[in-house]
Amino acid sequence: MSLLLPKIDGEGSRIGIMGGTFDPIHMGHLVTAEQAREQFQLESVIFVPAGKPTHKKEKEVTDPEHRYLMTFLAVINNPYFSISRVEIDSVEPSYTINTVRFFLETYQQKVKIYFITGADAVLDIPTWKDYQELLEKCTFIAASRSGYSLEKLKDKVQPYYPDIFEKVHLMEIPAMAISSTFIRERVKEGKTVKYLTPEAVEQYIYKSKLYRV
Repeated sequence: MSLLLPKIDGEGSRIGIMGGTFDPIHMGHLVTAEQAREQFQLESVIFVPAGKPTHKKEKEVTDPEHRYLMTFLAVINNPYFSISRVEIDSVEPSYTINTVRFFLETYQQKVKIYFITGADAVLDIPTWKDYQELLEKCTFIAASRSGYSLEKLKDKVQPYYPDIFEKVHLMEIPAMAISSTFIRERVKEGKTVKYLTPEAVEQYIYKSKLYRV
């Protein structure tokens, strides 16, 4: 893992972008990123912790630096993973379209971007800022639990974007059953979170006394 953005081999290289609050990052995120990298032949996956998530109140989200450091600890041992502070350091709200524009500009339009997120989040694409431009500029990998129906996605999103399935690909990930909310609740209740998140992240949570109240 490198703090520097990954170098690309040439025009048309595939780069994965995995955004999220990562509060905290967990095994489901990591398994999803690795499976996406393999299945879609991505050269690398860049994790982008949200700075100011537009869908959550500021008081509901842990300090950005804690979330950044937990993400760093989680991905440091994978040579195909890297991490970006683009949203953490921005004074603007964290909009996916701005992040995608940033990486396209950084790589001089030479990369093909795959944005990795949960299938449930994809259902809300029509409410995202400049969503039509977003669907034109990147391809979505929608991670889901086994048995998730594409019909739900079709019914809600296709009326807004008829060619939705050219730009959104469903990928089944059993580990998606793990959630950050579940981990926070277990920590608050004094229960173990071992094997739900990397050991380094688990130790960081306890050392920093996160999620206690």
